[in-house]
Amino acid sequence: MDLQALRQEAEKLQDQIVKWRRDLHQIPEIGLDLPKTSAYIEQALRDMGIPVKTKVGKSGVVGLIEGGEPGPTFALRADMDALPIQEETGLPFASRHPGCMHACGHDTHMAMLLGAAKLLLAHRAELKGKVKLIFQPAEEGPGGAEPMIRDGVLADPPVEAILGLHIGSIFKEVPAGAIGVGYGSLMASLDRFYIKVIGKGGHGAMPETTVDPVVITATLIGALQQLVSREQKPTHPLVLTIGRIQGGTAYNVIPSFVELEGTVRAIREDERQNIARRMEEVVAGITQAMRGSYEFKYNFGYPPLITDEAVTRHVEQTARELLGPEAVITISEPTMGGEDMAFFLERVPGTFIFLGGANPAKGIVRTHHSPTFDVDEDVFWRGTAVLAASALTWPDRKD
Repeated sequence: MDLQALRQEAEKLQDQIVKWRRDLHQIPEIGLDLPKTSAYIEQALRDMGIPVKTKVGKSGVVGLIEGGEPGPTFALRADMDALPIQEETGLPFASRHPGCMHACGHDTHMAMLLGAAKLLLAHRAELKGKVKLIFQPAEEGPGGAEPMIRDGVLADPPVEAILGLHIGSIFKEVPAGAIGVGYGSLMASLDRFYIKVIGKGGHGAMPETTVDPVVITATLIGALQQLVSREQKPTHPLVLTIGRIQGGTAYNVIPSFVELEGTVRAIREDERQNIARRMEEVVAGITQAMRGSYEFKYNFGYPPLITDEAVTRHVEQTARELLGPEAVITISEPTMGGEDMAFFLERVPGTFIFLGGANPAKGIVRTHHSPTFDVDEDVFWRGTAVLAASALTWPDRKD
């Protein structure tokens, strides 16, 4: 496979990739219900002559490219959903859907995967095996990977390896146009908890007649943070964040309960399970010792994202040959952000790479999930090239 020729073909697709991105950027949709986005992707694939399955995991779209020779099935995945954010970029192709914006780059992921599909079709005769194109809803929540897996996206034909890509500035060490690769634990789990501290309300001037849930909560917050600072190995990343505390309605009234909500992020599954158990033990012990009671709910969300060594090495080698060794950065430390690509990687060997999309020289510096988030469009062909080349060369390198 002549990767430099493929690179040149990807460069020529740049304008088309930008057009796809800008079209999709204007029609952002949230969650599992993405009728306009799914229809756009379906039509784009059908226009290329690619057979399509729709409504996979409610609104997921799956295309299949069959090569000229027999071989394994390699999957490429892009997420499709947007965020409930009012766009403030002022771009001429800004969101036409009030209160909804592609503020995390998923519009670009779809566009780059469409570009990869076009390249793969052009090299179908050289392709050994099949490439499955997975367009997934609800990455931002409630999670679209599991519904697609339940609907058989990794079967018929069975997927042997999978690759996903994320653009932006998640890893600051990956500059615009560079590819970041990581081995092993790369992203954290994404869990959510709810605690209700139940006391006995009463007059603020007569605390002895009450069981004050505010005071119990104050004690509880410090104790929960000690699960990280005193029970977790310091070299193992773990985050426990309380993002919401709500209780009381008047300055001189002790409330009957206080609510807390937050998130836990862990890199290791055993530590994730341990802190969930320990949290309830601490909540139970403190509330009961201070004459109160509690409700506790822990929602296990996305698991830690762990890349496969062989697939990661293959993609890294491909990217180095394609873009030059200086354009590939090895990520040494994980991010505590989560991604439901992790569900695919639990079931199939694969990897997740990062395309640098921030560019300070162009003033493109705003972070993900910001109403002014944007990316450097000039890097799109690079993502397309790496996706296509990794799928094309996998059968020759996997052993």
